[in-house]
Amino acid sequence: MKLVVQRVTNASVEVNNSIVGKINEGLMVLVGFGLNDSVKEADYLANKLIKLRIFTDENGKMNKSIQDIDGNLLLVPQFTLYANTKKNRPSFHKALSSDKATKLFDYFTLKCSESVNVETGQFGAMMNVNLINSGPVTILLEKEFE
Repeated sequence: MKLVVQRVTNASVEVNNSIVGKINEGLMVLVGFGLNDSVKEADYLANKLIKLRIFTDENGKMNKSIQDIDGNLLLVPQFTLYANTKKNRPSFHKALSSDKATKLFDYFTLKCSESVNVETGQFGAMMNVNLINSGPVTILLEKEFE
């Protein structure tokens, strides 16, 4: 499982000219699932994401989590995080199938929403993602259990 985490001032996702998810200060996260991913990886990364201290404290140090600032999450499903680019045309055979990934994305969203407000993109849709990256701060989180 892979997450591309971006600290944002605001972010939104648009599908067919309609906003389907929108947040102010918080994290916009691209979420990808690999072939062997399960709730185990989702649980681990949901916990890691919520506790990740990348917001600044009163001393200007990255020392606060999304919970500490009462921030929001915008989760965007992104199977292309598992692209194999060995050839010029990417292949996606390492990405989890759409039906399984949809269920795992819903589970991951539910786990995160136990701790913070969560908005999402739309699984399987052509999305336009808009964001203002604060910092910029962008961090890759990934976890694979054997």
